[in-house]
Amino acid sequence: MSLHLTDDAAADELLTNNPLALLIGMLLDQQIAMEVAFTGPLKIQQRFGDIDAAAIAAADPDRLVAVFTETPAVHRFPGSMATRVQTLCQTIVDEWGGDAAAIWTSDSPDGKTVLKRLKALPGFGDQKARIFLALLGKQLGFDGAGWQEAAGAYGEPGSYRSVADITSPEALQRVRETKRAAKAAAKAERAR
Repeated sequence: MSLHLTDDAAADELLTNNPLALLIGMLLDQQIAMEVAFTGPLKIQQRFGDIDAAAIAAADPDRLVAVFTETPAVHRFPGSMATRVQTLCQTIVDEWGGDAAAIWTSDSPDGKTVLKRLKALPGFGDQKARIFLALLGKQLGFDGAGWQEAAGAYGEPGSYRSVADITSPEALQRVRETKRAAKAAAKAERAR
């Protein structure tokens, strides 16, 4: 299945075909719009020349910061996110032999195991790991036992809670509406 997380066909193709690019996009998905985060890997590839865990891990940190800082920047915090991406890539090299997909394919893991592996990655807390697991299950064919339960609410069919539910511009709009409603409800609750 082809991913449609951005308005950029080349970015979506890279996310669909390169598991590391997808992990990097998920890592970048904080404090910026989702589609901007997920176009970040394409910007990195175009400027750095590759989306490869070993190459990024071994890169001169200053060069990587320059890649992230070039206009338009990869992220609104280019320096810190360049460091985070490099750390993620080093972990994938050290723990997974440079193969990002091994996180969800090695030894035919169940959903709980993949969630644990994702949470062990730098920059992947509980919520981000659950969202990524839901993305794997809903859009990329991951069918490890119990993945929906491990993903929690993000694994619910038709939920429109996260990037895992974005399959079209209309779905993106529904996810945004759901997030706005959740924020408004949380704000109203705090005001009580």
